[in-house]
Amino acid sequence: MFTACVYSGGMPVRSHFGTTRSGDAVDLLTLQSGEMLVRVLTFGAVLQDVRLAGVAHSLTLGSPVLAAYEGPFASFGSVMGPVANRISNARALLAGRQLHFDANLPGGHLLHSGACGLQHKVWSVIALSHNSVTLKTSAFDGEGGFPGARSWEVCYTLTNPATLTLDIRAQTDALTLMNPVNHSYWNLDGSPTHDGHVLEIDAQNYLPLNEGLLPTGQIAPVAGTRLDFRQARAIGPQDALDFNFCLTQGRGPLRGAVRLRGRGGIEMTLKTTDPGLQVYDGKSIDSKGFVGHHGAPYAPRAGLALEAQFWPDAASNPHFPAITLDAAEPWHQTTRFSFRKL
Repeated sequence: MFTACVYSGGMPVRSHFGTTRSGDAVDLLTLQSGEMLVRVLTFGAVLQDVRLAGVAHSLTLGSPVLAAYEGPFASFGSVMGPVANRISNARALLAGRQLHFDANLPGGHLLHSGACGLQHKVWSVIALSHNSVTLKTSAFDGEGGFPGARSWEVCYTLTNPATLTLDIRAQTDALTLMNPVNHSYWNLDGSPTHDGHVLEIDAQNYLPLNEGLLPTGQIAPVAGTRLDFRQARAIGPQDALDFNFCLTQGRGPLRGAVRLRGRGGIEMTLKTTDPGLQVYDGKSIDSKGFVGHHGAPYAPRAGLALEAQFWPDAASNPHFPAITLDAAEPWHQTTRFSFRKL
C-alpha cells in the first residue's frame, strides 16, 4: 500500500512481474513523484496501478497476476491498437486498397485490432527515471492485416501536483490506419461499482450506434438526451454507456474533456489532444476468478473506461476525423490525468 505523503525523488523501481505463456519476461515499473505513485507493465504498456498519497485503494482497475492480463484483463489499462475500438465488417478501404482483418466480434466485426493488438505485446523499456518511463514496440508490414512497418512509443510521466501525462507516438513506412488509445478503467472510490460517481463531459455531440454497436454515421447532439453530461451529474445502472463523445473535428491543442468525481471526494480531470472520447460503463467486466487490486474479482460496472481516441469505425465513415497515417507525418497523442482530494 502507498501511504507516504510526499515523494522527493530517487531511483526508479523495476521488478519482475511474471512470464507470459510464450516465455517472455514481463517487468513492473514503479514511478513516484509528489503525492502520486503509478505502476506500469511492459506487457501491453499497461497502466497497472494508480495511487494517491493517503488513499488506501488504487484509483484504477488492475491485477497482481500476469495471467489475468493474458485473459479477461486484456483491456485493463492497456494501450490498444493499432486501431482501437471497432472496424465494421473487419475490413476497410485505404487509398483504393481493400484491407481485411480477422473478425473477433459477432457479426464479423473487429474490436481493438484482434490477436495482433498492441495490448498483447511485450514492450521494451527505452528510458526510465524515478517519474517517467518510455516503452517501445513494433509491428511488421501486414501484421494483423494493417499495412506498413510500424513502431510505437508510449511515455508515462508524473509531475506535481498529482498529474500523469501519457504520450503515444507512432510511425510507419507506408500509408496505414492508426488509432491507439489507453483503455484504463477508473473507480475513484475503490468500491464494487462506480455507481454514484459524478461525471461531466465537455461534448456537444455523440455518435449514435446500430444494433452491432457500430456508429450509424450520424453525428447527433447530446442536448435533450440521456447522454448530455455537459452539466455534472451522478451516474448509475440507468446510464448504459458505450458511446463516443465528439470533442472536436480533429487533433488539436490539449483541452479539457472529462471531470470524474467519486463519492469519497477524489476528483480526476482528463485532458486530451484527440477529437473523441469513448465512455464505457464496464457492464461486461468479468474477472473470471482473477483477483483485482482489492483482493477479489471484479464484476460488471467495477470501473468506468474513459478512452481518448479518434472516432470509432472512421475508416468506414469518411466524414469522421481521418485515422490514416503515412510516413511523412508522425502520430502523437497526449492525454493528461490530474487528481485531487476535495
